[in-house]
Amino acid sequence: MQEFEENPPLEFDPEQCRNESEVESKLIVQYLLPALGYRPNDWHQEVAVGSIRLDFLAFAAQVIPFVLDANSPLSVAMEAKSPKQNLDLHVRKLGRYLSSLNIKYGLLTNGKEIRIYARNSDTIQLVFQCKGREIQDELNAVKRLIGRETLKNQDHSIDTNSQASLQSIGKDEMKVIAVYHNKGGVGKTTTVTNLAAAIRKRGKRVLIIDLDSQANTTFATGLIKFEDEESDNLKSCYVYHLLKSEELFPVSEVARKSEFCDPPISVIPAHIQLMEKEVELGRLDFTRGTLVEKLKAAESDYDVVIIDTPPSLNLYSKIALIACDYLIIPSDLKPFANQGLQNVSTFIKEQNTFRRYVSKPAIEVLGVLPSKISTNAKFFQSTFPKRKAAINRYGFNVLDSVISEREDLAKCAELSYTIDDQEIPDPKSVFDFKPDSPSAQEFDALATEVLQKIGLVV
Repeated sequence: MQEFEENPPLEFDPEQCRNESEVESKLIVQYLLPALGYRPNDWHQEVAVGSIRLDFLAFAAQVIPFVLDANSPLSVAMEAKSPKQNLDLHVRKLGRYLSSLNIKYGLLTNGKEIRIYARNSDTIQLVFQCKGREIQDELNAVKRLIGRETLKNQDHSIDTNSQASLQSIGKDEMKVIAVYHNKGGVGKTTTVTNLAAAIRKRGKRVLIIDLDSQANTTFATGLIKFEDEESDNLKSCYVYHLLKSEELFPVSEVARKSEFCDPPISVIPAHIQLMEKEVELGRLDFTRGTLVEKLKAAESDYDVVIIDTPPSLNLYSKIALIACDYLIIPSDLKPFANQGLQNVSTFIKEQNTFRRYVSKPAIEVLGVLPSKISTNAKFFQSTFPKRKAAINRYGFNVLDSVISEREDLAKCAELSYTIDDQEIPDPKSVFDFKPDSPSAQEFDALATEVLQKIGLVV
């Protein structure tokens, strides 16, 4: 929970909010909540309710921990977005939140604009709107709507369905997705990083695990900023350390914060040394199941885990396919990639055999993801459908989403800045590089499809 100020600032400056985290801390936590009369034990942050994750819940007459009865209703849901976000894109989602949880009011803000919606049956209505810089002048109007004392005197009862829904608070099941193909150059790293960013921007807590010794995903998430071996800050704690010990190096110790995406994402990095560690790890009886156990211990910390894999049939690919719940197979759909799907199919069957021994169900293959696809109109209309159809002979479905080969995807991974003539890699997700680009739209569509298939869509 973020720090709470007993005496809120007299003014709020929207220019101080540069990202979603600052909208949460500077506008909601430090200004609005105390100004509206909510004390630290009247609200809670990042509350999971089934597949829904709310930024803030505020109570008119409730203390934390939750006591679920008719006298302790959820009064206000507050959702914070990045100043770059268009609030219109999030209204329907807020409406689903309010209807599902029987919440009367919802506040939606990106710092620059503040809106309040009221629920009426299964629909919501805009009842207040102002610019962020106008909030001081409009504070009394906001208090009359969602101030704690105002709501405390109103009748808010929780219906039976909402009561049952609330029982699921904090019980989301973490979903683990591996991204694998035994052919290289099909867009695995691009898929992992930008799919993770798309899901993170929907409020899910995301962990990326890089199991490829080439460490492309580690680079693409901005964790490799050193120029020589002496300044290498990864080799002392990376995915190898997580795998080599059953008791030591939990996920929380190995994962690092990456700001290639806003909000940040946790990443367990790889290292070039991972290649030479394979024989050592292969001699350990427990290695193939270590990641399963480490993730189980961290399941309350993340909603979605995405694992990048090497383009091979080696130990690290086995570890990923044993640990995952779901599998995405990126492919450019060219003949060699399609032919490699037979090896992928056989490899999946082999890992499913091992999974039975450790009481894990078979991997659910979400499908082959067409990636690095040409945007040439003639190719897309004529050749592309034929290549998609060829996938059927290998027993895999093809995802509806398509990731095209575009310059933006290459550029966002190659961003850098210079300090004292030293070029520092500073890659960004496509959403943070060009949020309105066709590539961002394609990955947003992929996130929707994936979340629907794994049961986490909100």
